[in-house]
Amino acid sequence: QVQLVESGGGLVQPGGSLRLSCAASQSIFKIYTVGWYRQAPGKQRELVGTITRSSITNYADSVKGRFTISRDNAKNTVYLQMNTVKTEDTAVYYCNIQGRMGDPLAAWGQGTLVTVSS
Repeated sequence: QVQLVESGGGLVQPGGSLRLSCAASQSIFKIYTVGWYRQAPGKQRELVGTITRSSITNYADSVKGRFTISRDNAKNTVYLQMNTVKTEDTAVYYCNIQGRMGDPLAAWGQGTLVTVSS
């Protein structure tokens, strides 16, 4: 079964930037749409954005214009560039591959914690 490992989280000040990485144990990102998700304390996990096999991206309204998803198939890695972060971006961030209905297919990784605070 494919394993997903998120990294790159940390403490960042409001208005700052951070780049998260999602690495897969197999060469699957060139096959599937990949989604970045996040879960804030006390809230449900939500979809932040997606990138298709053709590198078409889509974003939640809350991050549109601030976050960018990209992929490097050779490295089996998908990135989430977070710019102009806000305190409400504080969450554990996860990645996953998506099925045809947008449902996450792989087991969830441990995620990476992003804390936006001054």
